[in-house]
Amino acid sequence: MKPLRVLSIFGTRPEAVKMAPIVQRLAHTAGIDSKVLVTAQHREMLDQVLDLFEIHPDLDLNLMRPDQSLAQLSAQIFTHLDPVLEKMRPDWVLVQGDTTTVLCAALAAFYRRIRVGHIEAGLRTGDKWQPFPEEINRRTAGVVADLHFAPTENSRQNLLREGVPDARIRVTGNPVIDALHQIAEMPAPPEVYHLLQALGIQEGGRRLGLVTAHRRENFGEPIEAICRALARLAAEFAGEVEWIYPVHLNPHIQEPVRRILGSTPHVTLLPPLEYLPLVHLQRRAALVLTDSGGIQEEATALKVPTLVLREVTERPEGVAAGVLKLVGADEERIVREAGRLLRDPAAYEAMASAPNPFGDGHAAERIVQALLEDAA
Repeated sequence: MKPLRVLSIFGTRPEAVKMAPIVQRLAHTAGIDSKVLVTAQHREMLDQVLDLFEIHPDLDLNLMRPDQSLAQLSAQIFTHLDPVLEKMRPDWVLVQGDTTTVLCAALAAFYRRIRVGHIEAGLRTGDKWQPFPEEINRRTAGVVADLHFAPTENSRQNLLREGVPDARIRVTGNPVIDALHQIAEMPAPPEVYHLLQALGIQEGGRRLGLVTAHRRENFGEPIEAICRALARLAAEFAGEVEWIYPVHLNPHIQEPVRRILGSTPHVTLLPPLEYLPLVHLQRRAALVLTDSGGIQEEATALKVPTLVLREVTERPEGVAAGVLKLVGADEERIVREAGRLLRDPAAYEAMASAPNPFGDGHAAERIVQALLEDAA
């Protein structure tokens, strides 16, 4: 019997993190011929994760270019990926999430009549502009997908409402929890220890607030409001909380963040962090402020109260569970809600003790098993 040929395609760090446990499982499963292709939509940040999880791509399109538009990136992916699909003819293409790579790879596979498995399927905000362009990317991938690997029952219900047959949906949990379990077992890198020591963040000492904000919908006035809120929190909790903000390299983020927060006491601005130190900082954080999707899931699993710097989230399970709270980019709301959590132990504990709805660390096993069962 011929092996099942599976091509996993991804291009950004978040995709690589969530695909890593699946790629590892595929590589060690009898009856599967697994190949990995990266578009390198994000070059340096992707490479960090590949090294961390010891993944060696079979093909690297290396498509990252300075300041390229979404249309230019899409054109490059279609142009360079199509001949690969024509030559390889895999039985399945696996894509994860909602990036431009996902959109284009799913469509390119569809054009070649290759089956598509969509991991982290069914996430929806209901607003095509938030997050942009991710909401449309994942909806489009969902239209062409042949198997939908939904992380939660809520995601499954979204797909059913859109007319996806129940037989084509598998609720698997989110593989980010699989990855998080692996990384949490690794020792924290020395730079994390030295940074926390330098800031006085030790057991029983100052608390750590971790901030990540970089999404397109927060460009302009929203990111400035987030920065003003952070400056106010740093002043209000001076000597009690140290804030660490790894700043995305996009100039739309770099300029306002460094202008507003560059000399603010108790705020430490860092370059983007690799995944291992970022996870260990999340583990030590008392509070997370983020507009990231993946960090909403990770912080939930780590039981760290998290304020989401967005008006809507495609992860409402975390809000319903109580560990996430939407505050948008509203300066007053951010200051009020962060202050409440940092002052009120009961409010803090209510969020910190919430259950994790995003999975049990066995999503990769379920995804690979579903592929094998479908082929049987």
